[in-house]
Amino acid sequence: MNQFLKKNRALALVAVAQGAICFTAATSHAEGLAQVATGRVTAPAASLPDLGDGSDMTPGSERTLGDRIARELYRDADYVDDAVLMEYVQGIWQPLLAAARQRGDLSPELDEAYAWEILLGRDRSVNAFALPGAYFGLHLGLIGVVSSRDELASVMAHELSHVTQRHIARMMTRQSQQAPWLLGAMVLGILAASKNPGAANAMIVGGQAVGAQSQLNFSRDMEREADRVGFGVAGQAGFAPQGFVSMFAKLQQSSRLNDSDNFPYLRSHPLSTERMADMQSRIDQADGDANDRPSVRKNLQEMDHAMVSARARVLSNSAVGALRNWAAEVEPASMGRMTAAQQAGALYGAVLAAVRFRDYPQAQVLWRRLNERVRSDAAAERLAHLLGVELLLAQGDSAGAIRLLGDTGATPDTRGRAVLFLEAQAWVQATSTDAAEATEARMHPKDAKATSGLARSIQNLQTWVANNPRDAQAWQLLASAYAAQGRTLSSIRAQAEVNVAQLDYPAALSRFKTAQDWARKNGAGTDHYEASIVDTRTRQVELLVREQALER
Repeated sequence: MNQFLKKNRALALVAVAQGAICFTAATSHAEGLAQVATGRVTAPAASLPDLGDGSDMTPGSERTLGDRIARELYRDADYVDDAVLMEYVQGIWQPLLAAARQRGDLSPELDEAYAWEILLGRDRSVNAFALPGAYFGLHLGLIGVVSSRDELASVMAHELSHVTQRHIARMMTRQSQQAPWLLGAMVLGILAASKNPGAANAMIVGGQAVGAQSQLNFSRDMEREADRVGFGVAGQAGFAPQGFVSMFAKLQQSSRLNDSDNFPYLRSHPLSTERMADMQSRIDQADGDANDRPSVRKNLQEMDHAMVSARARVLSNSAVGALRNWAAEVEPASMGRMTAAQQAGALYGAVLAAVRFRDYPQAQVLWRRLNERVRSDAAAERLAHLLGVELLLAQGDSAGAIRLLGDTGATPDTRGRAVLFLEAQAWVQATSTDAAEATEARMHPKDAKATSGLARSIQNLQTWVANNPRDAQAWQLLASAYAAQGRTLSSIRAQAEVNVAQLDYPAALSRFKTAQDWARKNGAGTDHYEASIVDTRTRQVELLVREQALER
């Protein structure tokens, strides 16, 4: 394959990613029409054909392409790493990965070679997608509309299966066989869509453009295979199979309402009667009555899911009018028509909206109502407490936030990522306002002279990044904590690790060299152990920069 074709294929993939998670609903209806025109609706099959691998692309090559796309996504203004949302999503994602391994769907080779990273996009459209190298995108709009974690799990299991079955690699192999001019037309159309959907509709016309767009779609057999494998993975992970059918019903309803560009997932994954019938058939064949399983009945009324869904909707729409509407939803007349879970979600969204609107007195009133509503649900109560911590930090009350968080000596594994991060923010805030000692004395008078809260928080963050080196937000918090502690060299190094985690190796190298310069200038006052780490990491990142340059 010539270099021109390789370059354009990579550009096409970057363009697809930008159009899907930039994060705008910037695709044409042409791809869905192309599949409808060539497909036939048939009765559900008991089994699927063996599609084989059929790819000329190695897992390592696919990961390299995925990394190139991910670098662009990390830089996008609408990329978001919200600790509460990500913790919830990971609570679904990790069991799915474990189930895929147990079933043999995820081979050790792919497990080792791919990234298996989730990226959240601050977009109100309902979309999810898989990228080369096992990077997965979720729009907040999707999290905001699903009714249960089972529905979200069904979408994630489907996308996971596209990767484990190497559908993306097969599509890219197919693309590589297209003429360069065809790929060029596709790139131009999708790049235009990422900036101006109207312009894209004007450009993506004619049979040639439809042919180009169709290269981005999974085939009908691939969709069926992802449904079948994803169904098994979700069930193995403990999620109710009814989530697939209820999610399909949501998508079908949207399709009947002409979509209005709010459901781009329908265009990249066209819904067919055959797919829906096949899923229903599989549920009917499952052991026992799947619709009457306790997990399904519970999920229909999950308070914590309703609260997470509300969080996604608020974070994806910061318009003043939208924030004000949340307050109207918790009026007595509206609340009386809601289930307990819906009430919890509405109150949670109203509190968060009030915080973003900086109406802290109103947020406090609504937060107290939320606590009363969720008192009987441990998972929901935890989310309410974390929201209370966010409220207190927004007001500058670090002491109150620390009190609400509780024991600062707990380990990251026992408290979760969201608590770990909020705790670090609280202690950094306390220190930056010269209130650390007073806060410590009020909170823990018996051990005020022992290890400070900030030091314990730093230790917890260090443990976290040792186990999760690709967590850019953790490194950023660690950099702030080091700075608050007066450890400048460590702070600069942590900032460099942020860039490494986001695959921006040139920026990382620049920061590591800044750290080296700082160490040389400060001489005897330098932490020599930290300086040694900086030197080692500088050499490692220099190698990564050279490798990255060879990709172009």
